[in-house]
Amino acid sequence: MELIPAIDLKGGRCVRLYQGDFDAETRYDVTPEGLYERYVAFGARTLHVVDLDGARDGAQAHREIVEALAARGRLRLQVGGGLRDRATVERALAGGVARAVIGSLAVTDPDVVAGWLRAHGPDRLVLAFDVRLDSAGVPRVTTHGWKDQSTLSLWDAVARYATAGLRHVLCTDVGRDGAMSGPNLDLYVEAVRRFPEIEWQASGGVRDARDLWALADAGAAAAVSGRALLEGRIPPEELKPFLPAA
Repeated sequence: MELIPAIDLKGGRCVRLYQGDFDAETRYDVTPEGLYERYVAFGARTLHVVDLDGARDGAQAHREIVEALAARGRLRLQVGGGLRDRATVERALAGGVARAVIGSLAVTDPDVVAGWLRAHGPDRLVLAFDVRLDSAGVPRVTTHGWKDQSTLSLWDAVARYATAGLRHVLCTDVGRDGAMSGPNLDLYVEAVRRFPEIEWQASGGVRDARDLWALADAGAAAAVSGRALLEGRIPPEELKPFLPAA
């Protein structure tokens, strides 16, 4: 399993949100470039970058920062937030982004996104499904920066892409995001059981190396972590088994 460090951008700064709430923001006194270099030194291969303003407002707000990071060339960039039309996706990919992360549109317009998968290939796109568990424990997807709750289950959302060659899915349990409460292991075990052909990326709740090992045992292909790495909660030597260049 690969550990993918995450950088969340809001107003040009590195931040973390608590459970997707834009009013529950923690700012960090580090630049995106500084974090990039920190994760290069750790031995990361991939960096996950989220334009939170873009996710909320539907238009990229940090394209210049993303392109500057991509130009450094030492990490593969996986970038999401505000990628809601073909031109924006193609511009991101042409600008050095290795994988474009498609969130809301993957829920609201699967036919369009399936066409992008076929056009660009399964390794250039990641579909991001952010979920909240309902009263019966069913993961229901949210959209538009976690503001809108749908009735669509994660399982039905993924099944829509059965014939489109979908390979990479990033799944965030919103209730665990930024909460340092541990990942939802049952969610990822079930995801891998239902869709073993998908390379699942788990996001939300990672606290320590034990959580990373547990996610690996659950079958996740990757774990995306922001706060635990930003705050230095996991010693670098404990990260090495999950960092390809360490």
